[in-house]
Amino acid sequence: MHINELFSLDGRCAVVIGGAGKVGFSMAEALAEAGARVYIASRSAKNFQPAVERLKSAGLKVAGIAIDQADESSVLKTLDIISNEYKTPDILINSGCYRPMKDFYNDSTESWDESMEVNSRGLFITCRTFGDAMARQGKGSIINISSIYGMVAPDMSIYDGVDFETEPDYPFIKGGIITYSKYLSSYYSKKNVRVNCISPGGVFNNQEEPFLGNYEKRTPLGRMANPNDMKGIALFLASEASGYITGSVIPVDGGWTAI
Repeated sequence: MHINELFSLDGRCAVVIGGAGKVGFSMAEALAEAGARVYIASRSAKNFQPAVERLKSAGLKVAGIAIDQADESSVLKTLDIISNEYKTPDILINSGCYRPMKDFYNDSTESWDESMEVNSRGLFITCRTFGDAMARQGKGSIINISSIYGMVAPDMSIYDGVDFETEPDYPFIKGGIITYSKYLSSYYSKKNVRVNCISPGGVFNNQEEPFLGNYEKRTPLGRMANPNDMKGIALFLASEASGYITGSVIPVDGGWTAI
C-alpha cells in the first residue's frame, strides 16, 4: 500500500469528544485534513460551534453534535444520529476532561466525586458504546487522551512562584485511562478494533511566569507543546499506518517522561 493510502482517512467517520478544546481541536483538524468526516462533540453548541465554523471555513467536512459523555442515553443518541446521517464511526478520540477541583488538594470530596462521575463514567460509556459499534462492523480505532501525569508524578517544583498546581483527581483519571485502554485493546482485539493512548505534555496557553520558565527548563526539548504537535500522532493512530499497533501509550511531551 502506498504511504499516502496508509495515512488517508477518505471515507472515514471520526468523532472527537472534546474536539473544541486546545488538544482536541488540533486532532479534529488533522483527521479532517486527511479526508475524514469529523464530528466535534461537546455538551452544547455554544462549545463546539466556533470550532466547527473555523474548520468549515477551511473547506473541511466537519459537523458539531451535542453529547453528555456521562449520560448513556445521550451517548447512544449521538451514535444513532451520526450513524443515520453518515455512517457508523470508524474513529473515536476521547479528549474531553472535566476539571472541577479548583482548590486542588484542598478541594471537597464532592468535587472529587463530580470528577469521577463525568470523567471516569464518561470514558466507560463512550468507549463501550462506540467500541461495540465498531466491533459490529469489524474495524475501528479508539484513541484516548491521557497525560504525562497518567505516567509519572507531577514535578511540583514547576509550580514554584504561582498560585496553582495539579489537581489530585487529574493523575488519578489519566492513569486510569491508560490501564483501561490496555484492557479495551485486549477486549476488542478479535473484532479488529484498536485502542491506544496519547499522553501529551503541557500545551502552551499563555501561562504566567515563572511557571512557563520552570516548565521549559524541566523539559528536554525546552518548550511546551503546541497544537501542531498533536496532529501527526492523532492521524497516525487513526489511520492504517498504525494498523498493527494496539494497547500502546505514546507520550508527546518533549522528552518529559524520559528523564
